[in-house]
Amino acid sequence: MNEPLYTAYYLKEDLREVWNQSSKAEAMKVLEEWIRKAASSEIAVLKTMAKTLAAYRSGILAYYDFPISTGPLEGTNNKIKTMKRQAYGFRDMEFFKLKIMGLHETKYALVG
Repeated sequence: MNEPLYTAYYLKEDLREVWNQSSKAEAMKVLEEWIRKAASSEIAVLKTMAKTLAAYRSGILAYYDFPISTGPLEGTNNKIKTMKRQAYGFRDMEFFKLKIMGLHETKYALVG
């Protein structure tokens, strides 16, 4: 068995549990335990990740004070950046603005 892969996979799954906790105190316990496990692992990337999460611990746990996400905003920004890369033929900024506003009117459907 590939021991480092096994460890990394289960630590990844354990980290998801931070956001499944019902309170900030419980999330802090789970996060601290994850940081301890990752730091004591023999995998350099996980040790680095543990240091990063320890440094940003308060920001991560702030989710429990204000449960909002910037995910939708980041997704919109990504769509705008993609459109900008494809916009070599746009003659003026007004047309580009119209295209951006049109992004929000598009309905997406899963295919397959």
